[in-house]
Amino acid sequence: MAGRKHAPRMRELRDGQNDSNQNSQNDSDGLLSAEPSQQSYLSVPSSPSSYRRTRANVNQAGGAPDERTSLLGTTRASRIRIASAHGTPRAPNLSRNQSYGGNNPPTRHHSRANSWGQRLIRALADRQEEPVSEPKGSVFPDDRVWYDQFTSTDWVHDSIADAHRVKALRSRKDFWGRVYILFDGAQGWILSALVGFIIAVLAYIVDVTESTFFDFKDGYCARGWLISEKRCCPHGPCTDWRDWGEVMHGWPFGERWTEFVIYLGLVITLASVSCLLTLTTKTVVPSAYRLSTLDENLAAAPVSPGGNGDDGGDSPNGNGTPSRRASVAPPAAAPSMIYYSAAGSGVAEVRVILSGFVLHGFLGLKTLIIKTVGLVLSVASGLSLGKEGPYVHIATCVGNIACRLFSKYDRNDAKRREVLSAAAAAGVAVAFGAPLGGVLFGLEEVAYFFPAKTLFRTFFCCITAALTLKFLNPYGTHKIVMFQVRYLIDWEYFELVSFILVGVLGGAAGALFIKASRKWAVTFRRIPIIKKHPLLEVVLVALVTGLIGYWNGLTKLPVAKLLYNLAAPCDDRDNNLEDLGLCPDSKADIPPILWHLLWAFLIKGLLTIITFGIKVPAGIYVPSMVVGGLMGRLIGHMVQWLVLAFPDTAMFSSCNKVSSVSCIQPGVYGLIAAGSTMCGVTRLSVTLAVILFELTGSLDYVLPFSLAILVAKWTADAIEPLSIYDLLTEMNSYPFLNNKHKPVFTSELIDIVPRVRRERIIDISNSPLVPATSLRSKLESLHRAGELDGGLPIIRNDILVGLIPAPDLEYALDNLPDESTALCLMANVPSIDDSDDEEGGGRRDPTDFTPYIDPAPVALDIRSPMDLVYELFVKLGLRYICILRDGKYAGMTHKKTFVKYMRELEEQEGKE
Repeated sequence: MAGRKHAPRMRELRDGQNDSNQNSQNDSDGLLSAEPSQQSYLSVPSSPSSYRRTRANVNQAGGAPDERTSLLGTTRASRIRIASAHGTPRAPNLSRNQSYGGNNPPTRHHSRANSWGQRLIRALADRQEEPVSEPKGSVFPDDRVWYDQFTSTDWVHDSIADAHRVKALRSRKDFWGRVYILFDGAQGWILSALVGFIIAVLAYIVDVTESTFFDFKDGYCARGWLISEKRCCPHGPCTDWRDWGEVMHGWPFGERWTEFVIYLGLVITLASVSCLLTLTTKTVVPSAYRLSTLDENLAAAPVSPGGNGDDGGDSPNGNGTPSRRASVAPPAAAPSMIYYSAAGSGVAEVRVILSGFVLHGFLGLKTLIIKTVGLVLSVASGLSLGKEGPYVHIATCVGNIACRLFSKYDRNDAKRREVLSAAAAAGVAVAFGAPLGGVLFGLEEVAYFFPAKTLFRTFFCCITAALTLKFLNPYGTHKIVMFQVRYLIDWEYFELVSFILVGVLGGAAGALFIKASRKWAVTFRRIPIIKKHPLLEVVLVALVTGLIGYWNGLTKLPVAKLLYNLAAPCDDRDNNLEDLGLCPDSKADIPPILWHLLWAFLIKGLLTIITFGIKVPAGIYVPSMVVGGLMGRLIGHMVQWLVLAFPDTAMFSSCNKVSSVSCIQPGVYGLIAAGSTMCGVTRLSVTLAVILFELTGSLDYVLPFSLAILVAKWTADAIEPLSIYDLLTEMNSYPFLNNKHKPVFTSELIDIVPRVRRERIIDISNSPLVPATSLRSKLESLHRAGELDGGLPIIRNDILVGLIPAPDLEYALDNLPDESTALCLMANVPSIDDSDDEEGGGRRDPTDFTPYIDPAPVALDIRSPMDLVYELFVKLGLRYICILRDGKYAGMTHKKTFVKYMRELEEQEGKE
């Protein structure tokens, strides 16, 4: 197609077209009879195009946010340039490679990728701060924007684009061509190693820094302010460590109360600073861009009436159902949605991004820096949160930024997500010191498409991160795990009943935590003053944490250290154990321990519920494990008391005694309950069993771990079907199509078919030439409906002959020299001269849109079962499916429309 020249034939067609009656032609084609007015361009969401011709100023500075407001809150003249979720839009090496059909013209390289050094500088640049619009005569005339906020990745589109790139690369048979092929194949391994190394370095920095800041609430080391208490006094209390009460000589409230006041003040200060940093990542989504709700971590503001305006015509499904974006003209009172990309753990958003949807700003350099610094402060404050979940988000940011070094990944979102999957897995690997668990986490939780090649590279990335962390030695133990426990005594058969009970209670606790978090979010967090001032909520939570957590020796400890003390066996030779009184010497010592653990369990459970969702970087993995660990240790000591109280019972006869304590190890129960509770919260199964195995390094307890997690998942699913990340996705209305849970379909494709509207099709029955102004009008109609990633089917005599994606159409229209008078070729026509013209040398007529047309879009009959539709969207990653009735075009359904239908179907099943 690329080699065929249509210019002579197109000139004849244009001459005939201009002589005909333009108005009647437009009426027959269902087009507008005149060029859209200036106002029509101003009433739609800002275009995602990189380079737009200058128009009148849109939304002058100082006005309230509306559908013409920049996504990042900046207002500029002309149409805005919106970066994708990972920075600026990327340009393909060949514009034709991003279309569906055609042969490859000669390869040419523009200045955007001049050198590796320039790519390194651009990779480290925060792309959100680049100009939002540039003149059309830019030095990057072929740059194209493929993905925008809330749009979906077209996996098939990107696969075809990469196939064209590989074909062009392999066409070179010279020496340097072979070198380029080898380098192209090595880029994935280079990125995996680089990402793993950087993630380990960041984890080392966070681990070392937060421990020092955490201990600073109690005092400081006389040998150096930046030395933690553990490094200052490795063998227990020493004179080098000075408490604040000692430093202040008891002034002004006495030694103990002075220490408490300083501790409380530093808790509030560290949490507040972390929140203030997080609030700098605020992103305002105008009403035209938002989904029904969008706010981080269960704090989504309710949608005002009309926010999802039902215009009955421009909604994506076309049958009167409200669009997920706002309607053409949202009410002036409709509030803009706000989210903070550095808040929370980010795992739910990473999962949505890896499924193919775009969430703006979550993987940029600014988010990476602020989340890393904010995470140090939030963990050091002593709030009931962990750093392991945010490691996944931080690692994914590293992977996204590293992808900018190579155009192979920078300009192909499907290829990029292979690296992002490996990076997310490496985040878990450094968080728990469990590289195998990290690989399984990527496979089980976050990755949407995980072929064998990606699995092996993920494993390589996790091993690289683990080795790097081993050499850095952040814990001073020459181990990569945050704690490592070894159980020297094997479990007894009668304990299987106790392990199953612990699994049931842990799964129930995790499910109840999800229900409590939802209730807290829709009650306390919806209070107007709390919703308007996130910092106030952080201060209140920090105040409550300091007031009730200080006086209990268990709740005052860091969550990771507390979990270790709950899971470790009682061993006097273990210098890492704190003197918490959890090791009884006789049966009489157990009741006081039970009361101590019970109060800590209630306090920690309450603090974890009210802390989850505040606007600071925070994870839920280890806090949920700590709550479960307290409950498990409680049960373990109960079983221990029973064995000691009835030593002659036949069931306990095989239990050997060591001194005055039975063979029951309460730490085992603590670790099993910790894993079970985390399973109830996250619904991870195999991943958790492997992580617990890597933490203990013992094969003896693989069976109890696996059995308890299995029972915990069954219990949690029975009480609450949603995991914590499913809950976040649902409450924030992220367009996520779950590929792990397939509902029972009894319907057909006809149930979600929109009606055919003339403004949503390109009719070439009378002529293959269509006015550019008409195409622009149709494109703006898609934008008003929120379908920036939609497409326009091309119809001839009611027969579907092709489809042009909206991003391709916009790129083609933007490259027209004069859009007001241009006629665009929308179908192949016979050429007078089939041979290549001597002139042009590969240059193409900009009014020839045929290279951007998909000549064979995926189409199904209107009576197709919904199971087939689900498989196509999930397995192929399609954006849309065309619909036929008796071989004739009958409509088109978008992926987000199907997601909405799935959600409604699940809600109906839940009510039943």
